[in-house]
Amino acid sequence: MTQTLPTPRGSLTPNRTLADLTWLRVGGPADWLFQPADEADLAAFLAALDPAIPVFPMGVGSNLIVRDGGIRGVVIRLGRGFNAIACEGGTVTAGAAALDAHVARRAAEAGLDLTFLRTIPGSIGGAVRMNAGCYGTYVADHLVSVRAVARDGGLHEIAAADLRFGYRHSDLPEGWVVIEARFRAEPGDPAELAARMEEQLARRDASQPTKDRSAGSTFRNPAGYSSTGRADDSHELKAWTLIDAAGLRGHRLGGAQMSEKHPNFLLNAGGATAAELEALGELVRRKVRETSGHELKWEVIRVGRP
Repeated sequence: MTQTLPTPRGSLTPNRTLADLTWLRVGGPADWLFQPADEADLAAFLAALDPAIPVFPMGVGSNLIVRDGGIRGVVIRLGRGFNAIACEGGTVTAGAAALDAHVARRAAEAGLDLTFLRTIPGSIGGAVRMNAGCYGTYVADHLVSVRAVARDGGLHEIAAADLRFGYRHSDLPEGWVVIEARFRAEPGDPAELAARMEEQLARRDASQPTKDRSAGSTFRNPAGYSSTGRADDSHELKAWTLIDAAGLRGHRLGGAQMSEKHPNFLLNAGGATAAELEALGELVRRKVRETSGHELKWEVIRVGRP
């Protein structure tokens, strides 16, 4: 890119590779990577940035495939100035860069129950955008409001109802950057909440390839909800069941592999490219369509140019 960009107080790096910023460790460079110093820096930068230049807000890259050709425009990654966590009364306020697991732990220490966040990889900004959920509880069940900076630099407070949450979906406008989220939480005994989170972690580690390089669940469940973890949970329309039935547990394509442990986890098993990961995902979608008639929808976000 040859455009002149505004000069922020934070860091603005041209042609910055993104592979090391994603959990799958793949992908080409961003034209620019912007890490704002604070909210005012972010707002001023976006206000001065040519509206024709695309903007992509990125969290910790836990649910992301950046394609090998990289991302045009400016990738915005929030850091230290955006990770504060405060608990007051029955409310938890968290910066968008705060990790979901950290928010769950801090809330539990304050006797507030946001335990569902403990096993969700990633940060609060991404959790809001995707209406992240686990064991039958979603961001939508607890969110009060978010603060976000619009593409034109304007600061907005958005009520949870206006985000029109669905399964793995919100109506957050394109190019808007969530900077803070406010949650309501039920009171609970800190020791009991800590024990529940330990139990959730043990259950997750027993069923998911947490030691491997993945981006979490690859496809949304056709059932339209995430696993509840309860004894009566039906596996009939779970993505992993359909993938397993199509004979693709452990299937490999180059360095990409569907996990042996949990077939809905797409792994970089060693030296995979973004193209291999996406191609394996598309192969899985095709085979599941042929064997079951169900259309798997990607949960992992794929961005950039091939």
